[in-house]
Amino acid sequence: MFSLTVVDHIMVAHSFRGAEFGPAQRLHGATFVVEAEFRAPKLDDLHLLIDIGLAKDELRKILAALDYRNLDEEPAFAGKNTTTEFLCLHIHGLLAAACRDGRMGPGGHGVTGLKVLLRESHVAWAAFEGPVE
Repeated sequence: MFSLTVVDHIMVAHSFRGAEFGPAQRLHGATFVVEAEFRAPKLDDLHLLIDIGLAKDELRKILAALDYRNLDEEPAFAGKNTTTEFLCLHIHGLLAAACRDGRMGPGGHGVTGLKVLLRESHVAWAAFEGPVE
């Protein structure tokens, strides 16, 4: 299996509902390093998995909709706790759709798996990994 990873980052504000979250129930900020790892069983005729420029651009477009925002105020997240794990799933879905829709170029159609990892700090991170269906 081949893989190619692109990396970017976002800065957000959010709060969580539920006593389990303790002080994180209050509005707080988070900076995430976002890694998107595309996987495919074979390379194309140019020996590429996916166009790295298109992958970086698409990741940036997706993250731009979150960057420097209070996620509590975003309609897409109404009623949801925007945990690190949940944001991984959200970004994965958007990147997978970009592969299926052709926004990643022809190589996007060969991508079979995708892992999105958000690093919250040097001691804590979360990821979601799944197929591109």
